[in-house]
Amino acid sequence: MPAAPKPEILAAFEGAKGFMPVGEGLALYEAAVEAGRLGLPLLEVGTYCGRSTVLLAGAAREAGVTAVTVDHHRGSEEQQPGWEYHDPATVDPELGVMDTLPTFRRTLHRAGLEDHVVAVVGRSPQIAAFWNSPLGLVFIDGGHTDEHATGDYEGWAPHVAEGGLLLIHDVFPDPVDEFTGQAPYRVYLRALESGAFTEVSVTDSLRVLRRTGAGV
Repeated sequence: MPAAPKPEILAAFEGAKGFMPVGEGLALYEAAVEAGRLGLPLLEVGTYCGRSTVLLAGAAREAGVTAVTVDHHRGSEEQQPGWEYHDPATVDPELGVMDTLPTFRRTLHRAGLEDHVVAVVGRSPQIAAFWNSPLGLVFIDGGHTDEHATGDYEGWAPHVAEGGLLLIHDVFPDPVDEFTGQAPYRVYLRALESGAFTEVSVTDSLRVLRRTGAGV
C-alpha cells in the first residue's frame, strides 16, 4: 500500500500557494518516504512558497531525517510580472521585486514543520558547488530554461546516493510545451541515457528515477 501523508500534512499542502497537483504530490510523498529509509537528507531545488516542501518535510519527519530546500526566492522566469504564473502577492512592496521567502516561512509555520526543514537561500549552482554530502532524494523543480534545468541536474544529481531517488518535475515531452516543460524533459532523457538512473514511476509530469549506477 503506498505511503500517504497524514491528513493535516495533506491539508497543509493543499492550502499552500503553488502549482503541484495533488496526484503528483502524493507520488512525491511516497518517493520521499522510501528515500527517507536511507537515513540521508531529502533535498528539493525550487521552494517557491513551500507547497511541495510540506510533503518532503512530512516524510522527513517520519523518517527522522532533514528536508533541505534550495531557492533564491526571487521567482523563476514564468513567475515574473507579465508572465502567466505571476502572483502580485509575492512581490515585496518596498523593493518591487519578488520575494517568496516570507510566504514560504508562513507555510512551514502553519504546518508545524519548521524544525524538520533547512531552507538554503541562494542560487542553485552556487550552493551545489560547495555541497559535499550524499542525499537520499533530489527533487528538481526549479527554472524551466535549459540553463537552469541543466545546472540543477549537473549540480545536484551527483549527490544522489546509491539507491537514492532523483525526481524531476514538469516533464512535458510535447514540443508545444517548449517554455514550460521541454528543458526538464531533456534533463530527464539525459538522466536515463547516462546509465546512472533507472525509471521507477511516472505520475503526470513527475518522473521518479533511482540511482543504479555511477555518474550523471
